[in-house]
Amino acid sequence: MNKFVKCGCGVLAFCTAFGFVGCKKAETGEIKLTVWVSEADREFALEVAEEFQEKRPDKKYRFVIDIQGENDVATRVLNDVENAADVYSCLNDQLPKLINGDALTRIAGDRLNRVKEANSEDSMDSVTATVGGESGVYGMPYTDNTFFLYYNKSVLSAEDVKSLDGILAKCSENRQFAFPMSDGWYMTSFYFGKGLGYKVEYDKDLAETSIECDFDNDMGKQVTSAMWNYTKDKRFKADANDSKITAGFNDGTIIAAATGIWNRTTIEKYLGDSFAAAKLPTYTLNKGTDKEEQVQLVSFAGYKLMGVNNYSKNKTDALDFAEFYTNKENQLEHFEERGYVPTDLDARANPKVQADVCAKAITEQLQFTKTQKGVPSTLWIPMEGLGSAMITGAQSGTFDLAGQLKACVNAIEKTTK
Repeated sequence: MNKFVKCGCGVLAFCTAFGFVGCKKAETGEIKLTVWVSEADREFALEVAEEFQEKRPDKKYRFVIDIQGENDVATRVLNDVENAADVYSCLNDQLPKLINGDALTRIAGDRLNRVKEANSEDSMDSVTATVGGESGVYGMPYTDNTFFLYYNKSVLSAEDVKSLDGILAKCSENRQFAFPMSDGWYMTSFYFGKGLGYKVEYDKDLAETSIECDFDNDMGKQVTSAMWNYTKDKRFKADANDSKITAGFNDGTIIAAATGIWNRTTIEKYLGDSFAAAKLPTYTLNKGTDKEEQVQLVSFAGYKLMGVNNYSKNKTDALDFAEFYTNKENQLEHFEERGYVPTDLDARANPKVQADVCAKAITEQLQFTKTQKGVPSTLWIPMEGLGSAMITGAQSGTFDLAGQLKACVNAIEKTTK
């Protein structure tokens, strides 16, 4: 009989009948693999670990499943790479930092051929990097990572959700549209919609040497002005996060929100027959002037992947587990349990995936995305600061747009040459 237990070191351990319980020293011949996943994927990882062991009765494994947010896993890994997890889930934009820190194993040989053949071209490109002049694959993708629109179709029509103004027309102070305005992953979509962005240069080891950003040019100021106007609209919930979004759908105070697939199960449970999804709406730029236009929100499009630590003491087994975790069958299971759209081509062609409302919304949104590759490591904190300043300013009625925007861009840019 297999057991899942909470062990004394504060992580979840999976122990086979012939393994041990808890955090004791491993038995002779036992293979310990530490795996880091998001909190929402913990149960799925435990299921995969159990099945992995069952398919390998000639070996004894002890899995330690620890919770680690995928958005900042690189920080934790690089804090002590030699003692970090053997296998970890992360976002593909963290690859340069992890590779530069020697924290990822390069996939090679027959394994590489299997992974490349199974998964989409774009997903494989997301885990490919050139190091020392040589291109290599450094992870195994398993799902797209972007955001889109969830909405209550008993309140909003498919026509309403085409534009942000159309959504807000059906909103009130007590029935809002939620958009995480203090999160750079989301708020950059306003700038990307007008073709603004950044440029990052790297050395041969993928260390950043130069970062440029044009969010503060004339067009960037116009975009920021539009963002500020939405932020101070009481129908627009700018201080949104995952917990506030799901709670709002539950009590009816939110009727539409921009978020990702990880919230699908909860939102669908709360909305029931009123559950719907679509691509992101357009927003109004230069409203009320002769330059007014509708601009499509352009989201980041990245991928989630399983990476293997270059310092793993059981690297072959770790690679086997990462490949197993991301195979066709488990990508379909992940879709069934969490709604994750597979990168595996056969899994993605499954009729259930093709008919899924969120999969359709993601496919449509992917036409309006910026690839999450070559993203400045300095982007997130300054953007969070800019968004937070807007949210605070909405309460007081004042916001130093030019000053805050300039400070944000100054913090993003850097030159080390």
